[in-house]
Amino acid sequence: MSDRCDTCVNYVYDEDYECYCCDCDLDEDEMSRFLSGSYRECPYYQLDDEYGIVRHQM
Repeated sequence: MSDRCDTCVNYVYDEDYECYCCDCDLDEDEMSRFLSGSYRECPYYQLDDEYGIVRHQM
């Protein structure tokens, strides 16, 4: 799943930790499912489509 995180809009650079992190706040159950690998795909995944706004304006 980490390869999909690279293209997610919620995957942002954290200057405090100096690395990329997921910006979504997961509750305790979601975090345990994420860490155990039982998620087939992230429910918060949104494609980081930089050109989506431009296509919408055309």
